[in-house]
Amino acid sequence: MTDTPPPLGPLSQTPPDAPQETKRFPCEQCGADYRFDPKAGTLTCSHCGHIQVLQEEVDLGSPLRELDFKAALAQQLPEAEMEITRVTSCPNCAAQVEFSPEVHALECPFCATPVVADTGESRHIKPKGVIPFQLEERAAHEAMSDWLGALWFAPNGLQAYARKGRAMEGIYVPFWTYDADSKSRYSGQRGTTYYVTETVMVDGKTEQRQVAKIRWTPVSGRVRRFFDDVLVLASKSLPKRYTDALEPWDLSALAPYQPQFLAGFRAEAYAVDLEEGFREAQVHMDRVIERDVRFDIGGDRQRIAQIDTQLSDITFKHVLLPVWLAAYKYRGKTYRFVVNGQSGRVQGERPYSAWKIAAAVALGLAAVGLAAYFGSQG
Repeated sequence: MTDTPPPLGPLSQTPPDAPQETKRFPCEQCGADYRFDPKAGTLTCSHCGHIQVLQEEVDLGSPLRELDFKAALAQQLPEAEMEITRVTSCPNCAAQVEFSPEVHALECPFCATPVVADTGESRHIKPKGVIPFQLEERAAHEAMSDWLGALWFAPNGLQAYARKGRAMEGIYVPFWTYDADSKSRYSGQRGTTYYVTETVMVDGKTEQRQVAKIRWTPVSGRVRRFFDDVLVLASKSLPKRYTDALEPWDLSALAPYQPQFLAGFRAEAYAVDLEEGFREAQVHMDRVIERDVRFDIGGDRQRIAQIDTQLSDITFKHVLLPVWLAAYKYRGKTYRFVVNGQSGRVQGERPYSAWKIAAAVALGLAAVGLAAYFGSQG
């Protein structure tokens, strides 16, 4: 078991908010909004088409400086690493939406419900890195339509509705990454297989068989592993099973956070605080350490009695990863689909067609009946 960190102080905790904000950058020629172009990697004006190249120091894959985990728990992060945002909660799905000062109402990107601005503010850790969108909306829409078309038992009308439906929303979803050096001591048993000859009765006759047995030997030892960028979802606005299924992410493409990457997109602040995220990271670390212990024990089988793990040099960073989101209302119900804005991988909710299921069952029963009939004729 890994050590549990001390409780997170009140100033470092994130309120139960997951704010979202659309970053706007005015075009230097016409004043309309720039939008980050995933294909060109530049800012492009949505009105006149003017292109602005990003700052030279914004390089994809640049090393990002990690933050000290213990310093964050002790509320000792520099003020430059913190920011304050204005948030409110969606009355339908409880997603937390961030408003810029000049905006007082918008539509929830998760369920398409109108949301009116509140006056609440939250203080949280700034993003350290971002993977810019690499997939354009059209490509994301095609990926989603292809995914829907491949689903068995989905209503025919859903795919057609999705193709003709509303635009997809580009959202930067918050994640934590954790680094840690681990040293683990273990005790257990190594199992070695050996065989013995036993005499058994089969149909009134004696036979000799080789029977496998396990010889257990007490063992103990140490394993060590450095964990790099253990990724933990820091959002509660989307089902975790879908965002987890968007993996893998190529974190080598992380760039130092610059607001220009967010031009024309929404960015969600974290709702899973630093300590809660680390507890999930520890679960992942424990599984990997157990696997390392089993490998170190060796033999044919392993029994683990105890693992004592010490974690040190724990660091973290808050990063934003790109997700295309579509929320469709189909026959009175809302269905959400997410597309990895880096790789195009799709996951989401789906309705089922009752008549398609009934038809499949009927065809299955008919096939069984025909097989039985021809079998009896033979």
